Amino acid sequence: MAAFLSSQERKQIVSAITQAELNTSGEIRVHVETYCPSSSIERAIFVFNQLKMYKTKERNSVLIYFATESKKFAVIGDTGINAVVPEDFWESIKETMRVSFMDGYFVEGICKGVKEIGQKLKAFFPISKEDVNELSNEISIGE
Repeated sequence: MAAFLSSQERKQIVSAITQAELNTSGEIRVHVETYCPSSSIERAIFVFNQLKMYKTKERNSVLIYFATESKKFAVIGDTGINAVVPEDFWESIKETMRVSFMDGYFVEGICKGVKEIGQKLKAFFPISKEDVNELSNEISIGE
């Protein structure tokens, strides 16, 4: 799995997450693993809980989940963000990413998705002076 993303590509994604979070109290994580043993949404929910992403103050964290060999991915948000974004929001983010993936631009697709998520989080959860980074911006790696 480690070879799927080069260290430069990881830095590029982490930088996109860091930039997206500059103007929002929201939190964005990317998780990559090889195989998805269930539906991508079911697995993303499992990983979201495993990473304890629900422990943010405003329940406004977002997980971008990938299973590289299974060729599956999902984008899910916690209850705080789901209560305010349009119903089709996560599907529209996935579609933006999918277009880049189909053209062979995996890292760019992730970064575009992160940027869009950050813009929406900023609208609903602007950053405050007291804001702290509640979740790591590093990419988590599964099996």
